[in-house]
Amino acid sequence: MRHLALLIAAIPIATAAAPRPAGPLDLSTRVLAEVHERAADGSTRVVLATPVRVVPGDRMTVMLDYRNTGTAPIADLVLANPLPAGLAYRGPVANSPAPEVSVDGRRFAPLDALTLALPGGGTRAATAGDVSHVRWRLARPVAPGTGGTLAFAATIR
Repeated sequence: MRHLALLIAAIPIATAAAPRPAGPLDLSTRVLAEVHERAADGSTRVVLATPVRVVPGDRMTVMLDYRNTGTAPIADLVLANPLPAGLAYRGPVANSPAPEVSVDGRRFAPLDALTLALPGGGTRAATAGDVSHVRWRLARPVAPGTGGTLAFAATIR
């Protein structure tokens, strides 16, 4: 089996796909806006749509699509990404594994296990707004011709 650790380029706040690394792993990132859609009966639901215009506070979903285009399984895959300055991490989304997060790009853990040093000494618990990086470690090898989507919620700063 092939072993691969990969650090992805920063997530663009646009709908164009980020440049893809050469190799057997095809990656693309989508940043979609959470839009409230009103039905004829007056109810509303949240749908994901390509953003036309975003303003601070808008809720987004960042989706990382991956696919093994090679002929061998890819084992021990790690997908990591810094958050761009324009996004603040909100948390995991339904139907996607929660990412490990980091406040410094070096130490990754679940959010409730991270702390930040205070200027005058001591520490405080990290919050979602402190997150600077997200990372997923895939537990199973990615078989040839297969892939998936990982996602997290964010807000425009």
